[in-house]
Parts: sequence; structure tokens; C-alpha cells
Amino acid sequence: MSGRAHIFVLLLAIGLVGFVLRLVRRRQMRAKYSFIWLGLGLGALVLAVVPGLLDRTASAVGVDYAPALLFMLAILVLLLVVVHFSWELSRLEERVRTLAEYIALVTAEKAESPSPGDNVGEPR
Repeated sequence: MSGRAHIFVLLLAIGLVGFVLRLVRRRQMRAKYSFIWLGLGLGALVLAVVPGLLDRTASAVGVDYAPALLFMLAILVLLLVVVHFSWELSRLEERVRTLAEYIALVTAEKAESPSPGDNVGEPR
């Protein structure tokens, strides 16, 4: 990468880390999800600060074109994020279903039980 590209990636990574920290501080993102994005931002910072790291890593892995390795890693990370969010969604869906069943049972019990002002046991 050229010097300008390193500066651009460095600024992008700093911006990503700053943005994620701002979201967490404002409680618009939970801390457990921020670790994914902070890790990506720090990884981009390392790539920007250490010139040639991507090239050396690509040649060590056997990839001839270093940007191809970067895209492959990006796709892998996005795939892992999607799988993680699918798991979270499934877990939350189950919790919502359980909560809805509980609310339905409590509502049904409340509708069946007499209220304190009713004349229970008195003949009509």
C-alpha cells in the first residue's frame, strides 16, 4: 500500500473505533457487540501502522495477491458476524415466545379469578 493508503486506512480505523466507543458510551450499542467492531478497528490500525504486514501474511499463507487475502478475511468476518447475529436473533425469538406464553397464562388466570368486589358465594 502507498503512504496515502496507509494514512486513509489509519484515519478510517481511528474513526471506526471512535464511533463504536461513542455508541457504547451513549448506550446505543451493547458492549458485547462492540468487541467485534473494536477488534476490526484495531486490526485495521495494525495494518495501517505496519506497512508490508498484509503482503508478508499473504505470501506466508500462499496467496499471490495481498488484497485478495484482505477481501477473503473481510468476507469471513462478515460471515461470522451474520452467524452470530442469527444465533442471537433465534435466542431472543425463543425468549419472546416464552414471555408471550407467560403473559397469556397470567391474563387468563386473572380473567378467571373473581375480583375482590364480587359477591362470591351469595345466592342470587
